[in-house]
Amino acid sequence: MTHQDKLGYGILELTDIKSLPYPGASVVPDYCRATYDRRLLVGETMEGVLKPIQDCINELKKEDSEFEAKVSYAVGKETCWTGEEIQGERFFPGWLYDEKENYIQEAYSALKNIGQNPKITYYNFCTNGSHYAGEAKIHTIGYGPSKENLAHVIDEYVEIEQIENIAEGYYAILKAYLGK
Repeated sequence: MTHQDKLGYGILELTDIKSLPYPGASVVPDYCRATYDRRLLVGETMEGVLKPIQDCINELKKEDSEFEAKVSYAVGKETCWTGEEIQGERFFPGWLYDEKENYIQEAYSALKNIGQNPKITYYNFCTNGSHYAGEAKIHTIGYGPSKENLAHVIDEYVEIEQIENIAEGYYAILKAYLGK
C-alpha cells in the first residue's frame, strides 16, 4: 500500500456494488460490478494505481480458469452549455504544496489577522483541487466551514456562524492575494 508522510495511505474504499440481475429476485447473479474510490497520492500514475488490483485478478484467474474480471477507471460524461458532450476517465491526481509557499503563508496570515485560528493540514479526501493543483498546476488551498469528518456523509451540516466566519476569511484571503 502506498504511503506518504503528510498525506497518509493511498486508501481504497468500496463505495458501490451491484449484481445482475438487479434487484436479485432470489437468483444467483452472473455479473457483479464493484466501484471503489481510491485516494491518490502525489506522483501516482493511472497504471500504477490499477496494477495491484490487476495483479489480484491475475492470481484469481490462476486459481479458477473460469474467473473473469477487469479493472478500469470510470468514465465521466458531461454535456456543456453548448450542447457538446465531453468525457474523460475519472483519475484525479494527488497534490501537495510546501506549507512555506508564499501564497499559503499569505492566506494563513490573513486569517490570523482577522482573529481566526487557522491550522495548516491536509485533506483526507479528494477535492476539485486535484484538477486545479494536480493537473493544471494552479496554486490551490482548501479552506471551508465545518469539520472535515462531516464532509460527504449522511447528515452533513454547516452551522450559520461557520458560514459567516468563512465568508470573512474568504474576504481576508482575497484582500491579501490582491494586495489591498
